[in-house]
Amino acid sequence: MVIKVFLASSSGSTAIKKKQQDVVAFLEALKVDYTPLDIACNEDNRAWMRQNVPEEKKPANGIPLPPQIFNEESYCGDYDTFFNAKEDNSVYAFLGLPPPPGSKEAEQANNSHIMENGTHTEETNADENLDESTEVPVKERNGEAHGEGDQAADDEEGAEGDADDEAEEEVPAADEEEEAVEETDEAHAYEEEELEEEDLQSEEEEELQQLEEQGEQGSEEEDEADVQENEEDDLEETQEEEAE
Repeated sequence: MVIKVFLASSSGSTAIKKKQQDVVAFLEALKVDYTPLDIACNEDNRAWMRQNVPEEKKPANGIPLPPQIFNEESYCGDYDTFFNAKEDNSVYAFLGLPPPPGSKEAEQANNSHIMENGTHTEETNADENLDESTEVPVKERNGEAHGEGDQAADDEEGAEGDADDEAEEEVPAADEEEEAVEETDEAHAYEEEELEEEDLQSEEEEELQQLEEQGEQGSEEEDEADVQENEEDDLEETQEEEAE
């Protein structure tokens, strides 16, 4: 699986450059192999990126801005979704990659699996106990087996209760206040990013409009040159006819 990051090497927007550097630096810090694809110097890369970004993920003007991230042909997301995954320690899931053993994301996934399924204690094998204690009377064997089964059930309930207590203790009141402050800061940062993105989209539209105007101006100059050349040819023909 190849991670593709579509970038604009010659973008005039400082915000776009900053977002691109943030994505690339974080991938390199995680030692994730990726392939940078420039849309500024390669028209095929630009066309492929715009064609493969889902319609519901495109901005209002229909032109997705870099950086855009793909896993092979599968779309992962843009900078905003990448930033949210980084904050949630779920970048590998965002990229569609398995988290490496020992990483925070792997530990978080393991803890989530334990919390969903609960802890399980090993069941006592009554048959083995009966085989090992053949000299014990039947009534005593039945009583011991029943007692061990009750003890196993009690141990399992106690383990589940401990897991629930640990889950409740993971989020103390102080952490909730810090999370509320962080969410407020993230909301302000997100609003600023939205404003920057709107400015970027306006800059992109202006650049496209300038390119189109330059192309139209070039066509007009070529037409004027053709008209002038035709007039000179007609004048020469007229002079030749008069000379004859």
